[in-house]
Amino acid sequence: MAGTDPIAEGDGDADALFVLTAALLTPARFPSVLGDDYPAACAALGLGPHPDGYGLVFGQDGLGARWTVVVDDVSLVAVAISSWDCGMAYDLSPDERSVVAGLPGWPLPVATAAPGVPAPHDPEPEEGDPAPLAPPSGDAWGPAQRRLGADQVALHWTAWRSRINDDGTYADGSPPSKDESAPKDESAPKGAPIPEAADSDGAPPAAPPGASRTSGSDPYDGVRRVLDELHAYLEEPPPVGRVRSASGAEAGTRLLRADGPGWSFVAKTDDMAFVLLDEVPREVLPVARGERLPALLKGLDAMAVRPA
Repeated sequence: MAGTDPIAEGDGDADALFVLTAALLTPARFPSVLGDDYPAACAALGLGPHPDGYGLVFGQDGLGARWTVVVDDVSLVAVAISSWDCGMAYDLSPDERSVVAGLPGWPLPVATAAPGVPAPHDPEPEEGDPAPLAPPSGDAWGPAQRRLGADQVALHWTAWRSRINDDGTYADGSPPSKDESAPKDESAPKGAPIPEAADSDGAPPAAPPGASRTSGSDPYDGVRRVLDELHAYLEEPPPVGRVRSASGAEAGTRLLRADGPGWSFVAKTDDMAFVLLDEVPREVLPVARGERLPALLKGLDAMAVRPA
């Protein structure tokens, strides 16, 4: 957890900032809630896509108001985050000269609050101020929620993978989910193979039980589109940060995250993949390894940005 010493003096007024936590905004690591790629994430905060990136410091002023302070001292913020991740105390106090912008609100949920100040709230707006930043609603489904969902799949890869057989069918034998208002086809076998045209990319038909779907639609039409767009990324690289690669749990493996218009993709280079779509709310669609997926993952990993 971050320390709560103020960046600036002035406890009890708006001149103090009690640091609660922080995040990185760099080409290889940025809050995906802000956009599909690094330039989009920067634009969401009114920033230019500086090659070295930024640090985002989340805190409260002496009156309890939420603020996101953008700093250009990326290394300082990275050290603080690494220390907190290891359970170590670290007093993050960026130099005022490193401050690039102070934005009202928080774009991400922050579970802690500074002691001795009022409860977190948006600051009183002044003329010309931007609207306060706020986390996306958990009740709706859209690009931000879809990207956050993909982040959770990446974070809990082992749990998601344990539900899926190598051929993409569900380990518990669950049938493909259906819209309850649609005609039921009880003759369809569980884990039936997908059409041959897409079989080489390994996309199976099953979707998590109980998920919603538009009547008569096939979510794997969207998965095939995603795979086509990912192949296109290898021919014409997308904006920086659209494809990111991080170390996997096992030595020599990489965990890939990719995004595009209306979709998010999570994969391990030695295993299968998962796709989330704007058009299929709250479904996580497995993509079995198949024959072509390994080459696609190898190509994506080769062109992905990686943490320094």
